Amino acid sequence: MIRWRKGEVVRVRREWPGAVELDVAVAEGECRALAYPPLVGRPEVGDTVLLNTTALAMGLGTGGYAMVVAVPERLPQDPSGPGHLVKARYTPLQATVLGADEQGSPHHEALREADSVDGMPVVVADLHSALPAILCGLYADSPGIRVAYVMQDGGALPAWFSMSCATLRERDWLCGVVTTGQSFGGDVEAVTLHTGLLAARHVLGADVAVVTQGPGNLGTGTRWGFSGVAAGEAVNAAAVLTGRPVAALRVSEGDRRERHVGVSHHSLTAYGRVALAPAQVVVPDLPGAFGATVREQTAALATRHEIVTVPVEGLHEALKASPVRLSTMGRGLGEDLAYFVTSAAAGRHAASLLS
Repeated sequence: MIRWRKGEVVRVRREWPGAVELDVAVAEGECRALAYPPLVGRPEVGDTVLLNTTALAMGLGTGGYAMVVAVPERLPQDPSGPGHLVKARYTPLQATVLGADEQGSPHHEALREADSVDGMPVVVADLHSALPAILCGLYADSPGIRVAYVMQDGGALPAWFSMSCATLRERDWLCGVVTTGQSFGGDVEAVTLHTGLLAARHVLGADVAVVTQGPGNLGTGTRWGFSGVAAGEAVNAAAVLTGRPVAALRVSEGDRRERHVGVSHHSLTAYGRVALAPAQVVVPDLPGAFGATVREQTAALATRHEIVTVPVEGLHEALKASPVRLSTMGRGLGEDLAYFVTSAAAGRHAASLLS
């Protein structure tokens, strides 16, 4: 069920490209809200706004905002310019964008017959929170390289939702964001993950691509009911385009759910069952009994993939220097170091493939 409220904007908290965070007065008090000006216009203090408050009512973490659906008394201007790719299709806020791969795009000729990413390393991870940690590992060993983020549509659809992406772009840690499938709002739009990877290479000129879903992971506690299944499909896409897939494991020492302790069942299913093409699965050389558990759990993936053990010296320091706050499922670097070190190790290994 969708929960609706009308409210009045009382405060603009902050804004970043594509998004504005607001405080809105509703009947129950004040709530935190998020608006995407390219979709609904920019709300100002005193504006009446229509809110979708479903995420607040459900107590969601990543998506814990009321979403501004409209500013009824001041609608945005009609968009101008080319583009006929419709994303978030047949929803009230469907958006028309210019796809890099469509006929009206200046990049159409470059992508029309493109069939290879030329051996580009493609780091694949389950959660969006792995992105900055992977970049920490990459840049610790290979400063100055060009890295593109290719966003799948398993989590948030608007790339604007990610404050991390906005900061990483601002700091030149990303040369661009490519939004694929139903996701939108990136520097480059693409119809599929395949054309998204090709655009990362041939439009953005990336040396490395990182593929994850957008912020917000959907899981049900069942073997197959989680959005991270798409990580296995990303391995297949990278391989068929002659990239070098690097599989980042989802590892946790701080998660209280047994299915995610050590190597998450998400990684074991996505890479062990969905990924039909071989990848290099990165296992961090973690110390002690926990490290031994991770190595033992990952061994099952060796029937299809190459297991690569990567040293972790210096990665903690690299992670502490991240330009964005590191957080996964509400846990920071000090609360789940193994998660972030594992992601950084995947970045370190991808960097080694460039030498």
